[in-house]
Amino acid sequence: MTKHQTVDLDWENLGFEYMDLPYRYRAFWKDGAWHKAGLTEDSTVAMNEGSPVLHYGQAAFEGLKAYRCKDGSVNLFRPDQNAKRLQNSCKRLLMPEVPEEMFVDALKQVVKANEAYVPPYGTGATLYLRPYIIGVGENIGVHPASEYIFSVFAMPVGSYFKGGMVPTNFVASDYDRAAHKGTGASKVGGNYAASLYPGEKAHKAGFSDAIYLDPVEHRKIEEVGSANFFGITKDGKFVTPKSPSILPSVTKYSLLYLAKERFGMEAVEGDVYVDELDNFAEAGACGTAAVISPIGGFQVGDDFHVFYSTTEVGPVTKKLYDELVGIQFGDRPAPEGWIVKAVEA
Repeated sequence: MTKHQTVDLDWENLGFEYMDLPYRYRAFWKDGAWHKAGLTEDSTVAMNEGSPVLHYGQAAFEGLKAYRCKDGSVNLFRPDQNAKRLQNSCKRLLMPEVPEEMFVDALKQVVKANEAYVPPYGTGATLYLRPYIIGVGENIGVHPASEYIFSVFAMPVGSYFKGGMVPTNFVASDYDRAAHKGTGASKVGGNYAASLYPGEKAHKAGFSDAIYLDPVEHRKIEEVGSANFFGITKDGKFVTPKSPSILPSVTKYSLLYLAKERFGMEAVEGDVYVDELDNFAEAGACGTAAVISPIGGFQVGDDFHVFYSTTEVGPVTKKLYDELVGIQFGDRPAPEGWIVKAVEA
């Protein structure tokens, strides 16, 4: 293929689904060090049947994207923040940390090797990257693994929520996503396993996903399915929940910065009570996969609360979305250090 040439896919109608691309990165940890780091064409992972990931959930992962720019180059968005978050998840599960330099290099290798699958500029699609680390090796007792596998694979994806940038409805869950002193602030597999049942309940009831409330009193919003919540108050503040069981979203902290520094808004991390939803003019879910998905309505018990609209995106939400996506695709100036080139023009 010529430089920046892509494979023939229906880029504008991609879903959020696994695709077996030609290359992925893999490294093995044993005897206190990482070994055999590099690309492989093997999409299967072999491990001993006693591996702690299978029995005790010793697994952590990340999610980020690569963006094709107008000049043909490919951007990574704040990969250092994903590296740091994975390190924190590793600390929580007693796994060896992946050095930031190794993490970012792995991303670059995977993007370059699979560059033909990076969607063209202007399609709205991106190359999703999934780094993960798992505990493997001969083990059966409840203790950390003696060996680990770190890997990064990729696939082109479209919008996470069907319909893209249009408001959808959510429902408050009776279930807890995570405990305040549990693993909620870490991106570990068990948190997502616990969310499958309440998420499926929400889908069957006609909602996009469940919104989880605080596990202590069930009075405060914590997370929106696998994304973070934000709201725009009627007096123009950007507000997002703060809790020890919320995953620290790279997208959320980017929006907090942009709201304050680019648009002069007051940006607040604090309590968001479900009985004070009338304070908000707009609301949304934000995350790497979701980007920004406007929340039209929110079912809490017998009450269905509508924010800006169930059919139209609020003006502030749209403004933040345009700024964030503009930075990611290289169309708007980025704060220093936010963009790392995976492929040059």
